[in-house]
Amino acid sequence: MTRPRILVFTASHLCRNPRVIKEASTLGAAGYDVTVLTLSVQGRFERIDREFTESLPFHRVTLDYTAPLRRTRFRHFVQRAATWEARWAIRWLRLESVQALGPAWPLLRMARALPADLTIVHTEIPIWAATRLIRAGRAVAVDVEDWYSEDLMYADRRSRPLKLLKSAERYVLNHARYSTATSEHMADALAAAYQCPRPLVLRNVFPLQPRTRLDRPAGAGPPTFIWFSQTIGPGRGLELFLAAWGRMAAPAPLYLLGDEKPGYRQKLLSLVPPERRELLHFLQLVPPDKLPDKLAEFDIGLALEVPWPLNRDITISNKIFQYMNAGLAVVATNTAGQTEAMQAAPNAGLLVAAHETTIKAQRLTELVTDGPRLRQMQAASRRAAETQFCWEREQHHLLTAVDRALAGAPSR
Repeated sequence: MTRPRILVFTASHLCRNPRVIKEASTLGAAGYDVTVLTLSVQGRFERIDREFTESLPFHRVTLDYTAPLRRTRFRHFVQRAATWEARWAIRWLRLESVQALGPAWPLLRMARALPADLTIVHTEIPIWAATRLIRAGRAVAVDVEDWYSEDLMYADRRSRPLKLLKSAERYVLNHARYSTATSEHMADALAAAYQCPRPLVLRNVFPLQPRTRLDRPAGAGPPTFIWFSQTIGPGRGLELFLAAWGRMAAPAPLYLLGDEKPGYRQKLLSLVPPERRELLHFLQLVPPDKLPDKLAEFDIGLALEVPWPLNRDITISNKIFQYMNAGLAVVATNTAGQTEAMQAAPNAGLLVAAHETTIKAQRLTELVTDGPRLRQMQAASRRAAETQFCWEREQHHLLTAVDRALAGAPSR
């Protein structure tokens, strides 16, 4: 019997998209013939992708611009120049084209050439491509892990094809076999904005990791804060948090893990009192399979999202769930999505206001100076992962939706 073929279509490196990895691995382990179509533009990330996906139960097909060949370098140069020109046209002439998102047409051609009984699209270019695939008779599902037309800071939005993205989102959400979103708030907002069936909620949770912070005794020194992201840069709430962290009555080390935007380290250090700068540490990004153990080395995880743009307010950052998995107490800003998660595990940490400084500094001081309370929060955090927020409990929603989609029935 031929196994059903599933194409998972994304336009990002897999090491930067754990949601795709979980989805493809789960479907491959369930017996489906899974192919993941990706875009590769950075050699370092391509090497990581190749290494950690070797043993996973799916095939990887890549539009690869990283090969050290003259022809490949030329193709990449032409592609980047065309994207820059398209973004210039949006910014100054108000002329939108999908080229502003990157190599949309080459990826669409590759998707069309890969046979599939169901195609699941992620990220901007695949959502646009899905409009073509659906009109061509393909069965398509969509995962709105971010609301792309409502994302990015103002300066970046000026060169994005927002009308094109909104049109593609509306069409795909109304014609997909099923759709998924990351939170109840996002599902409600998408259904209201596009008059579409309400997406299924598939949270950004992770398989339970075997080693957690609770496996280590409380340290002799002050508790440590950890914040991580793909990029250490503006618009992520770090500046606002440092204003409170610098005023804590009891100093506690802060670690930032990710790739630094050029010059941003100095900007952050300038916001910190000179006597506290030695407590601010920068760590290199680690591969996805190393991140769980790395997080378990710290005590308190920071999810510092700000409530703008709209996408940042209503999604739930995967940080929260990875901290819970690792047994860390969580300090989260009170965006709508993060409040949704923390209200389900009220003893796992603190909800704080992004823009408040004095009270936040006081609450952080109380947390790092009360060892028993911190340990209770860490235990409650891990318990929330085990009982609510883990992939072992979430994956059946995905498998049920895919089964129904392959049977021709919409999953609503």
